[in-house]
Amino acid sequence: MEKTATVQKGSHFFIEDLKGEIFVPEDFTDEQLMIRDTLKEFIKNDYQAVADRMEHGEHDLNKDLIAKLGELGFLGTHMPEQYGGMEMDPNTNALVKECIGGTGAFGTTYGAHTGIGMLPILYFGTEEQKAKYLPGLIAGETVASYCLTEPGSGSDALAAKTRADLSEDGKHYIINGQKMWITNAGFADVFVVFAKIDGVDFTGFILEKGMEGLTLGAEEKKLGIKGSSTRQVFFENVKVPVENLLGERGKGHLIAFNVLNAGRYKIGPFGLGGAKNISDMAIKYANERIQFGKAISSFGAIKKKIADQAVAIYATEAAVYRTSGLMTDYTEQLMSEGKSYAEAELLAAEEYALESSILKIVASEVVNEVADETVQVHGGMGYSEEGLAARAYRDARISMIYEGTNEINRMLMLNIIFRAAMKGALDFATPAMAVQQELLTGTPTTDGDLTDEERAVKGFRKVALMLIGSVGQLAMKGKINIKEEQEILMNLADLLIELYLAESLVAREKKNAAQGNAAPAAVREAIVQVFLRESTERVKATALEAVGSFVREEKQDSYVAAINKFCNYPLKNLKALKRVIADHQIAQNEYAL
Repeated sequence: MEKTATVQKGSHFFIEDLKGEIFVPEDFTDEQLMIRDTLKEFIKNDYQAVADRMEHGEHDLNKDLIAKLGELGFLGTHMPEQYGGMEMDPNTNALVKECIGGTGAFGTTYGAHTGIGMLPILYFGTEEQKAKYLPGLIAGETVASYCLTEPGSGSDALAAKTRADLSEDGKHYIINGQKMWITNAGFADVFVVFAKIDGVDFTGFILEKGMEGLTLGAEEKKLGIKGSSTRQVFFENVKVPVENLLGERGKGHLIAFNVLNAGRYKIGPFGLGGAKNISDMAIKYANERIQFGKAISSFGAIKKKIADQAVAIYATEAAVYRTSGLMTDYTEQLMSEGKSYAEAELLAAEEYALESSILKIVASEVVNEVADETVQVHGGMGYSEEGLAARAYRDARISMIYEGTNEINRMLMLNIIFRAAMKGALDFATPAMAVQQELLTGTPTTDGDLTDEERAVKGFRKVALMLIGSVGQLAMKGKINIKEEQEILMNLADLLIELYLAESLVAREKKNAAQGNAAPAAVREAIVQVFLRESTERVKATALEAVGSFVREEKQDSYVAAINKFCNYPLKNLKALKRVIADHQIAQNEYAL
């Protein structure tokens, strides 16, 4: 479906320059900021009061917090009004997720309930199922869980062995099997379960707590997110009414994959919120810790860590809200054309599946990097459970695994591109050929009056087009089997990630510089310059690794020359720039961008 000229289609950032402005967090309205402040109060007054008890096994306290959020209206911000929801736009919903993301394990509880727990019913349930289950879930009176993974099927979800057979009287499906790693299982009231009818047709079902034969395993002993409930769920001849079949028979994969698209996107703001919260810990501790007669925040080595955190978080934030802005514009357009709120949400998740995978990868890796450096800033105290740094470190690690591992998501990104190209929905061959022509003639395409930063973004795009185009050509000629070249696919995915982050960051700075409503200009400019300088080296290294993997030796020199031509952002005094960034954070005693 065509969108307005200023709204970029999903995946098209790869083949075309950004059109128009992006949404940035500096655009939040007073109403959105009030929502943020309300959630901050909830975290301070309700969550923090019980966080330690939840960490030590009192998992039912999660249910109390869910109920409180239901009273405040924050379980249905993404739900239709007819079921008690608030139908907020993706920008506002991203902000809500960012705030909850700072709560670690409880964020997992909340995310499973509001996302993979509720969305299958909203997107694929009958009207009777929606009316029966959604109001209670939105109000926080009941809690949802999502049962997909099995001992023998992790990333390969369709290899599930849980089975459903129709009873002789045709009134029930009899379900047998087991699921594992089920978040919220210990206190869930509603279970979205996937099973194969007659051992063949992968299908979704809605089960309820108390159904005979539905039992739970013990709480898993996890590395992190200890404050959340994670158990196995067993099904022994569980009788499920036929009206509880979810969606169409044999179409369970559509439910699973579409809901995971939405889940990947939401890890972006969740990880962003977590990273900001953890960076706060590092800054505050660095200001408090005295060594050699000075706060360690005065030392260059510590300033570098604080600055690196800020750069990574700020760039991630630009990409998160660029994407939420695209989804907001798209859902509004679809609704104006007659789509329901739920239909528009689902279609937006499908449209921006590639961007959602990028957010999932970036936010999960950034929150882990920030947590790792925060432990390092704390030194010995970071390794002690006496403080919160160790908990944050452990809690962050799961984000690179769930909703599809980051490796799976990297390969999925290229699958989306090649599949769209085969369908004629994404023409990357034409711009890739333009890059080849530029290299052959030695005449660059007209860049106009661009800044170094804008020129760097164009260069990243050309590198990505050159290499993805080359791999695509080899695949079409049968000279390379893409499915067997996972390392190359991950290289190409990393090029796309760097491009999306760099372009989002530069667009954010361009807008904020014009509006003058953000952090100090010197700090913002330092962040952009640091990111582009370091991103340039990452793009070079990744591109060269890919070239060494699939280009014949006699042709490698031309690729190396092209990479060096396109990746030529000027050398910067990174030490000085990072001190500008760090000094701002240290003076504010928090992440303050």
